[in-house]
Amino acid sequence: MTKIAKYFLLIVCICVTAPALAQKPKMAPMQKFTPPKLTCLLGIRKDTAEVYKEEAVQLVKLPLKITDDKKNVYTISSYQFMYKRRVVSEDEETGKATPVMSNVSDLFRVTPLPEKWVNIISEQFKAGEELFFFDIVVKDAQGRLMYAPTLSIKIK
Repeated sequence: MTKIAKYFLLIVCICVTAPALAQKPKMAPMQKFTPPKLTCLLGIRKDTAEVYKEEAVQLVKLPLKITDDKKNVYTISSYQFMYKRRVVSEDEETGKATPVMSNVSDLFRVTPLPEKWVNIISEQFKAGEELFFFDIVVKDAQGRLMYAPTLSIKIK
């Protein structure tokens, strides 16, 4: 093949492949999504509530429920639960006991709380302690993930 034929073949190849390389892939337009206002419920309690020990014992046995303004229920993907309890700490130098707050928490993927957790914390409830359900991740019917608000229950 002559030199001119080689250059001609190279130019033809470039002209054929260049338009295919220059085209940008077409992407489907993203739909704007505004998440709904979610409400976190435990029994009849939502947002922040103050309850007596007897009611708190009943509440921790119930499933956590997330709904929106239209009463649609959302699937819970995961959440964290924290029990802020009152304990006594002893000063090693003086031997004096001092009341302090201690936190016990874990990540859960099922609701209600496991029976072991319910039994342990139900036996320990005292006035001034708190239960927190936070970092609640829920999934809607289309599979979109979103955060639900924190639920706080204080024991009177």
